[in-house]
Amino acid sequence: MAFDTFDEGIIPGGVRSKNEIRILICYLFTSVGVPMTKEVLVEAIQKQGLANYFETSSCFDDLVLHHNIECTENKEQLYFVTENGKIISKQLESTLSYTVKERAYTCAVSLLEQRKIEKENTVTIEQKNGGYSVECTISGGNVELLRFQIFAPDANQAKLMKKNFHKDPELIYKTMIALLTKNKDMVGEALEDVYGLS
Repeated sequence: MAFDTFDEGIIPGGVRSKNEIRILICYLFTSVGVPMTKEVLVEAIQKQGLANYFETSSCFDDLVLHHNIECTENKEQLYFVTENGKIISKQLESTLSYTVKERAYTCAVSLLEQRKIEKENTVTIEQKNGGYSVECTISGGNVELLRFQIFAPDANQAKLMKKNFHKDPELIYKTMIALLTKNKDMVGEALEDVYGLS
């Protein structure tokens, strides 16, 4: 297969043709099995160094133009693979290496899970009183489990708090419950989880 894309930032064994990128996009939608935003799909491919960002974005738009993928009718701009796209994926996915497919799939699923966590567990940063107020909310579906505010002296610390909160809101909730109930077993488990974080 001819190489007809920019290869800047692509790992050895990455995808270097527009046709392969289109196949990979269709494969990801088919294998993940849920609608995704363009941003998640492109990031899943680019983050792993499997294809150039701009080439992937262009191939995505081309697939939309030819109705291989279409946008759902909602404000989130979620896309799904059409029957034509599924046929492309089924017939041609063998042209992609197992490593490329596995890395792209794993990254896409991880990004989707992270987006879900961030959507269900929100962080609001507001500048006030010479610093920043960081408000975190942990959701349990339709129930708000925990909401708290904490002060950060500068924007960098506020952003770090937001990032660490979204890494594992469940652990934060578990730790808070353990401390408030003074349950020694739960405190011990929570501390083990905290120190186990990288």
